[in-house]
Amino acid sequence: MAVTVLSGAFGSLLTEFGVVRLLQRVLSPLMRPLFNLPGVAALAALITFLSDNPAVVSLTSDRHYRAYFSSSELVALMNLGATFGMGLIVLTYIYGKNYYLAGSIGLFAALCGGIVSTRLAGLAARRAIPDRPTDATAQTDTAYPDTAAGSAAMRALNSILDGGRKGVETGLAMIPGVLVITTLIMLVTFGPHDPARGYQGLAFEGVPLLTALAKHCGWLLRLLFGFSHPEAVAFPVTSLGSVAGALSMIPTLAARGSITENDVAVFSAIGICWSGFVSTHPSMLDAIGCRNLTVTSMSIHFFAGIAAGVVAHYTYFVISLIT
Repeated sequence: MAVTVLSGAFGSLLTEFGVVRLLQRVLSPLMRPLFNLPGVAALAALITFLSDNPAVVSLTSDRHYRAYFSSSELVALMNLGATFGMGLIVLTYIYGKNYYLAGSIGLFAALCGGIVSTRLAGLAARRAIPDRPTDATAQTDTAYPDTAAGSAAMRALNSILDGGRKGVETGLAMIPGVLVITTLIMLVTFGPHDPARGYQGLAFEGVPLLTALAKHCGWLLRLLFGFSHPEAVAFPVTSLGSVAGALSMIPTLAARGSITENDVAVFSAIGICWSGFVSTHPSMLDAIGCRNLTVTSMSIHFFAGIAAGVVAHYTYFVISLIT
């Protein structure tokens, strides 16, 4: 809730004073070839990187920002926001554990996954919905109609308060998914903390169904991600619902000797690229009026996260051979 409020306020402030138009002019030559999106999409990537996926909804609720995108591009923008969500938190945590190389590889791989996700989502959206024309007047307005006549201080205050209020609405929409999905995943990942003593009601204790299934797919996990232990699958699965919850598993996995630096690189890539999108994506697409594309968009982003993990594993493998 806190990060969506702050990101909504920050994005609204930048839009109010013309920073969005500046980004459009400067970054279009970069964003269009990579993600096939307008230059202003870089603001969504930045804000979600600093906070979380739903921050992009706070931006698109502003007609001045939304006017730069066609209908299909808005769908792709949701996938772009999901790609970079929680990025700063993930990297700060990974770097704090002294996995500098793994974290850097993970960021690069997440970017690759984001390109795949954004471009495929835009393509699918163009086939499913007609592109509506943008509001050209909103792109040229210097400020919101109700605040343009006020002083700079008043305009800043109004934009911050309006953006923060939209952030509250976004935060409320994502809470149920985060709580339910993350809890369910944790319940089927780990068994008793101490098998000799049985269940003690401690954190992460549950029925290790995912671990049992992963043992039967160990060859596939090693091929795609280079996982050395089946319990490592707990991180990417938990990242589907909450990357923060997944990060909290790293000390437990490390204490059990279940992860290597390669695994952490894959964790970083998948954690940034997925960043709990299963718990937030439905409400994000609903907010832009594209609920019918929820399954398609989420399926694309799911495979993009796997692609990011594969890129991270083989990038780490190549670097290890060179060094």
